[in-house]
Amino acid sequence: MNNKKIEQITKYIKDAEAIVIGAGSGLSTAAGLTYCGKRFEDYFSEFIERYGMEDMYSAGFYPFQTQEEKWAYWSRHIYYNRYDIQEGKVYMDLYQLVKEGNHFVLTTNVDHQFWLAGFDDEKIFATQGDYGLFQCKRACHKKLYDNEIQVRKMIEKQKDCKIPRELIPKCPKCGGNMEVNLRSDSYFVENEKWNQANRRYQKFLHYNQAKRILFLELGVGMNTPMVIKYPFWQMTYRMKNAKYVCVNLDEANVLNDIAEKSICINADIADVVEELVGR
Repeated sequence: MNNKKIEQITKYIKDAEAIVIGAGSGLSTAAGLTYCGKRFEDYFSEFIERYGMEDMYSAGFYPFQTQEEKWAYWSRHIYYNRYDIQEGKVYMDLYQLVKEGNHFVLTTNVDHQFWLAGFDDEKIFATQGDYGLFQCKRACHKKLYDNEIQVRKMIEKQKDCKIPRELIPKCPKCGGNMEVNLRSDSYFVENEKWNQANRRYQKFLHYNQAKRILFLELGVGMNTPMVIKYPFWQMTYRMKNAKYVCVNLDEANVLNDIAEKSICINADIADVVEELVGR
């Protein structure tokens, strides 16, 4: 742990009049929601044996031949990453770190951890969807549907890597197949709640742009840098009083143009946040 950098980040946080948390998959990995290794092997052993799957991320793109097979896998994926999981300690520590201050969360994570940890719904913008929601696969309408009851039934009834045909989720409007509300193609549904969260985020940025604003990026890689990382860099450069912090296990970096206003630390996010809370 780089104590000098921790001290600098602590000062940035204390001096900030507004904090924008940008959270990527690395934050959930730090919370224990790993998509490979023992956790994957324990929960998906029969899928690994049958389909040769290597991890949960790549398994999400597997070309299943039937909907019965697809939803056997996806119900289990959703269940273990959304419903059969408690709030991660790093998320709870992060909440303790910012709860008394003026803050907002922008996240690409779809596992609902910010809500579980106590963050205010009005201060969260989850841009890429939520494991707990279904939508029409072809987005014939903009409504999203809570899926917990359906997912639990699929878990209960699945056998031989398949669910019963009658449990395949169908769109109540067009009768077509349903999909998890994840941004993977042009049919991703942005409903009114999504748009309201987006407006709240834009309003937060506008209202605080001249203040001492800190962009705190946690676990954001280069998979979708245009959602969090690049905008954070641009706003740090453009806003006179902005600061930028990037914490990542091994991908913490920043543009030279804003290096003097930035702190990057390659370390376990859980360890860094715990240390910050203790100061």
